[in-house]
Amino acid sequence: MLIAHLSDPHLCPPGTLYQSVLDTTPRFPEALAQAASFGPDLVILSGDVTEHGDAESYALACELLGKLPCPILAIPGNHDDREGFRAALSQLPNLVSLPDTGPLHAVAEGSVRVVGLDVTVPGQHHGRIEASHVDWLDRVLAAARDTPTMVMLHQPPFTTGIGYIDDYRCFGEDLLAQVIHRHPQVIRVLAGHVHRFTLTEFAGRPALTAPATATSLALRLAPGAEPASVTEPAAFLMHHWSGGRLTTHFQPVGDFPGPHPFF
Repeated sequence: MLIAHLSDPHLCPPGTLYQSVLDTTPRFPEALAQAASFGPDLVILSGDVTEHGDAESYALACELLGKLPCPILAIPGNHDDREGFRAALSQLPNLVSLPDTGPLHAVAEGSVRVVGLDVTVPGQHHGRIEASHVDWLDRVLAAARDTPTMVMLHQPPFTTGIGYIDDYRCFGEDLLAQVIHRHPQVIRVLAGHVHRFTLTEFAGRPALTAPATATSLALRLAPGAEPASVTEPAAFLMHHWSGGRLTTHFQPVGDFPGPHPFF
């Protein structure tokens, strides 16, 4: 099974630059097209589909995502509007079903199961795990104990060392860790939000954040560093399940020289 993982496109209304520096409109379809060229069985999108949660940007997202031939699992981020996201993306015929009310949790079935957990706090940039989240997640995981599973959030429930984004991580992480500890079939914890690829562990499992198709956060690890972004190439992840093992590949977006003979 091949799963393309994109994050943080931050689509803006026509003529509007993201953070006044970048037109994100062409970067997302380029990333989608490159991801689609691998023939994924599933595309997952870990939030911040739009920058302002506006109808125009959601319409563009639907137009672009609707061209994919495979199922899509998408959850909102802190820049999304939950109801606008629900109303617009629910129209996509290839979208994994979203609930009619409440948080936009979703589950994609397959050789590897992906469980999307909506931990956004409306009007805030951080995320938070509530008792209702873990109750739902516990039930969903208990329903398929033998299926390898990835749990995906927008805000990571762990720190990255980049202080100015760690302040806006997902809190209540101990509640989430307790659930994951009870379910050994959870093989990865996935997130977005950080606009960088990071790899660590959470609740004893590999945990990572996907790069953005918008700008990247500057890698500033000094305490008290000023927030900054960098216009690096867009990138995405490919999660490859084969032979009972999940391998994740980092893929920058672009037309680069090659391929050249390697041997």
